[in-house]
Amino acid sequence: MMDELCQQLTFDDQGLIPAIVQDWVDGSVLMVGYMNQEAIVKTLRTGTVHFWSRSRRKLWEKGETSGHKLHVKHVFVDCDRDTILVKVQADGPTCHTGERSCFFSRIDEHGRIAASPTAEADGGILEAVLRVICDRRARPQTGSYTAKLFEGGQDRILKKVVEEAGEVLLASKGGKKEEIIYEVADLVFHTLMVLGYHDLTIRDVYTELGKRFGQPGKKITPQDHPSKPVG
Repeated sequence: MMDELCQQLTFDDQGLIPAIVQDWVDGSVLMVGYMNQEAIVKTLRTGTVHFWSRSRRKLWEKGETSGHKLHVKHVFVDCDRDTILVKVQADGPTCHTGERSCFFSRIDEHGRIAASPTAEADGGILEAVLRVICDRRARPQTGSYTAKLFEGGQDRILKKVVEEAGEVLLASKGGKKEEIIYEVADLVFHTLMVLGYHDLTIRDVYTELGKRFGQPGKKITPQDHPSKPVG
């Protein structure tokens, strides 16, 4: 079966295929490496990511010295079958620098590479919105809606969550998709305000959902309440 799989993949003239490693929880790209047939087979059979080192000319397991292994969740191949995508759960930082991802240096519009890591590389729009929320809390700006909510304290923020939840209910009853989308977006924003107020992250929520995914009834909370299944 493994031989049949490798026959369907397109390797370069060195017998290698690039492998993109992506965090299965938030979609962040963690690193890119190269695999030969042996590395692919080892990755699939062991459940941890293996690569072929082009400099050392040997097979290696990511995290074999640091302990920061990459546990395979799903493996995909692109339409041309010449690139592999591996979705993983990481034991720790992926980059040898200690950063979570190898992709942390931003290139600006002038072609300059940032000297220090930037958080913008992690996650997507939800993470970006939460970063702005946290920035408004730390550095309030005149006229900022977010800053005004923080000024009102937790009760004002929670009141908005309740209000927006009611708007979602009404929009859903109305059945108009545009209104549902609009109101859900408002609810998500104000829910992010709650996370920002308590110095929590989207990843904290993703991690909780990841624990529940595909495991209905599993008890994972400190109070040992059954978790709600996802999917």
